[in-house]
Amino acid sequence: MELLDIFVTLGFWGALVRMATPLIFGTLGELICERAGVLNLGIEGIMTMGAMVAWMWVYQGGDLWTAVLVAAAAGALFGLLHAVFSVYLGLSQHVTGIGITLLAASLSYFAFRMLLPDVTTPPKIDPFKPFPIPGLSEIPYIGEVLFTQSPLTYLAFVLVPIVGYGLYRTPLGLALRMVGENPMAVEAQGIDVHRLRTCAVMLGSAFMAVGGAFLTISVFDAFYIGMINGRGWICIALVIFASWRPGKALAGALLFAAFEALQIRVQQASSAVIPYQFFLMMPYILSILAMIVMSRRAAYPKALLVPFRKGER
Repeated sequence: MELLDIFVTLGFWGALVRMATPLIFGTLGELICERAGVLNLGIEGIMTMGAMVAWMWVYQGGDLWTAVLVAAAAGALFGLLHAVFSVYLGLSQHVTGIGITLLAASLSYFAFRMLLPDVTTPPKIDPFKPFPIPGLSEIPYIGEVLFTQSPLTYLAFVLVPIVGYGLYRTPLGLALRMVGENPMAVEAQGIDVHRLRTCAVMLGSAFMAVGGAFLTISVFDAFYIGMINGRGWICIALVIFASWRPGKALAGALLFAAFEALQIRVQQASSAVIPYQFFLMMPYILSILAMIVMSRRAAYPKALLVPFRKGER
């Protein structure tokens, strides 16, 4: 298959949209946290927990939408844990975040093994089915790519303008951005900086967990160890690529998903002359190069990683 043939196939563009979905959730979640001045390196573990909890909820008889809410709640709880250590106690956000990742991922695998001790092959569930939007799905080419997706994919794309509007058009969004730039100014306005940062971390973590849930209840219909596969770390890089803006975060998620979808098809079309590991690393290399170019002008929140203590100047 020629490279040009890949770009004109509907399957490539449809896969691109699906692969971008967990990245959109995760990147928006990380963006909200960092806009509030908190780096959340727990994203990889939180996505793993969201994936396991949502899948297990459906496997035990729950419905799909409730599974999304349960995953979001689990993510918010880990966000609260991260906030207690990094916001209220002022501990290192790097150490706390990595600790959250290790704890959440290990707890997910432990719970999975404890609840299903005799399972050797991951059981299947009945996941979200593609939902063609009446009218729009009948548009030639575009309809099949954009409007014949999982409901969670629509939710991810709708969240981008909602988060953008919330951050830049509402008083709450202004306060959240300011708490990541100058928390003392926010405190002077009578706003509780700790509470605002905690709410932001919990909300962002809930988004991350839903991104993980998308993989188990919308794509793979099963949970297995290592399924997040570094997507959380990619989301952190995409936030820098996007200069902490939701619109650019969407573009970055689509770009990385395009690289990933492309490598799968190129790998399938290639002979055994080129090792498959080369194609596996291709999207990461191309993404790193793109991020190096885009992040040179990135202006990070000035209070990012800086703990806030009342009364200190």
